[in-house]
Amino acid sequence: MKSCQNCQSAIDEYLLDKQLEPLRELTADDFSVCADCATIVADACVTCGGAVYVPRSESVTPDYCPACRSDFIDRTGHDPGWTRGSVST
Repeated sequence: MKSCQNCQSAIDEYLLDKQLEPLRELTADDFSVCADCATIVADACVTCGGAVYVPRSESVTPDYCPACRSDFIDRTGHDPGWTRGSVST
């Protein structure tokens, strides 16, 4: 089992996968945090209306879920960033 990068507890992949279900294609393999440290906000993505993941070190809820951000990059070759109005370079 992997350790959570935030609290160092063992990551229970079953619990984390259940919590990540609203994030479409993401699973525990995509995260290095436990279910207690993962913050999921339902209905926050401005594109699909799905859930977004808010990293513990951030205070701003992203406008795009990881799947929509990835889809946008694949379609356009440009990274929209996590929030509207900020473009990653």
